[in-house]
Amino acid sequence: MSAQNIRILIVEDNDDMRDLMKLLLDEAGYETLTAADGRAALKYVEDGREFIDLVITDVQMPQAPGSEILAAVRARRVETPVIVITAFGSVEQAVGMVKSGAFEYLTKPFNKMKLLSLVEKALEESAPHREQARLRRELPSAPTRIIGASKPMRALFEQIAKAARSASTVLITGESGTGKELVARAIHDASGRHGAFVPVNCAAIPAELIESEFFGHTGGAFTGAKGARPGLFESADGGTIFLDEIGELPLTMQPKLLRVLQDGTVRRIGADRERQVKVRVVVATNRDLESEVQTGKFREDLYWRLNVIQLSLPPLRKRPFDIPLLIEHFIAQYAEASGSPPLEVSAEALAILTAYAWPGNVRELENVIERAVAMTGGAALTPDDLPERLRAGNHVVSVLTQARENQMTLRQLEQTYVAETLRRASGNKSRAAEMLGLDRKTLYRKLEECREAGLLDEV
Repeated sequence: MSAQNIRILIVEDNDDMRDLMKLLLDEAGYETLTAADGRAALKYVEDGREFIDLVITDVQMPQAPGSEILAAVRARRVETPVIVITAFGSVEQAVGMVKSGAFEYLTKPFNKMKLLSLVEKALEESAPHREQARLRRELPSAPTRIIGASKPMRALFEQIAKAARSASTVLITGESGTGKELVARAIHDASGRHGAFVPVNCAAIPAELIESEFFGHTGGAFTGAKGARPGLFESADGGTIFLDEIGELPLTMQPKLLRVLQDGTVRRIGADRERQVKVRVVVATNRDLESEVQTGKFREDLYWRLNVIQLSLPPLRKRPFDIPLLIEHFIAQYAEASGSPPLEVSAEALAILTAYAWPGNVRELENVIERAVAMTGGAALTPDDLPERLRAGNHVVSVLTQARENQMTLRQLEQTYVAETLRRASGNKSRAAEMLGLDRKTLYRKLEECREAGLLDEV
């Protein structure tokens, strides 16, 4: 992992020890901040203006002990790892801090290589979480409900921010389970519109009722219409209407929706006048609407009216970097709902979860984690807690099969194998180097080649 742009806070009351650690880390290319006591360290942590990637703290210090600093970091910067430096007499306290969430402890005296190795390991394991936090800092408009820090998701967040500033219709495409409604909500939330967000599943409304649902009706307009009722477009006036599964919209309704998009007016069934509505329309589909147009199942004029801004959501298998973040999010969510402490995830289970192709995308991953939280008896999630389809290994597509199907060159084959091995190692470079039989220097060079080839988001 490159030391560039990594900021480390050193908390140590001994001047010589603090200066030594600063010198070693500065020489390694890290940016360092220093605090001579616990109170100064807490100001850095609580202030929030300085983005800190790693904290190295002594156990016993004036003003505030290391345990208090750890608690502040865990409360405000959960993604930031903490390394504890301790003398022989306070090892027991250091062990207690590790149990409370510190990454590891290091006893004095220690040599340069041991410190740098531990720093690199802590930064490597926390990289996905730190990247997510850094993304939130750099893109304050990034939607809070959507979890992701990979390159495809960073690009998506930027597109969401741009789409939110426009009043144009948005077409969201992507496989089932990729989070199309979340993206639609994010666009609405970022738009500053004061009206409601109204989600509609076009596939769930019977064809004979869809016009009434969309546009409303007057009393007595048809059998069973006892009173006047506004439609969903009126309910969304001043806000956003989200039409999911737009490819399921009956052909008879498509020209009526087109009229709304063109004129901004709706007419209730049985009414003699139109009503003006100011509604942002966002639609979604997992179908290929262009093909639907070619086969006559979808109107071409409506397609072009809907497809003003198009956002394409990446499937989960295309952003494996985000899988650990999503796992952590769902574990915390379902643990809180059940009143149980969050599960740890074993390295073996994480390797299986990150290697799986996830045909059901984020929705399938959420289902697996909810099941694991409900059924796991221990404190950690292990391979035995995962469904058989994940453990069976049938989901792992042979790299050689990929090579044959895509007519890869030998260089492309090597890059694909290296990237896949890193994913199987859950991003742990030491483990990946061991699996490949390479030294770390050679592995880093090959990973950089993989990144340049677009096979990895981060190195």
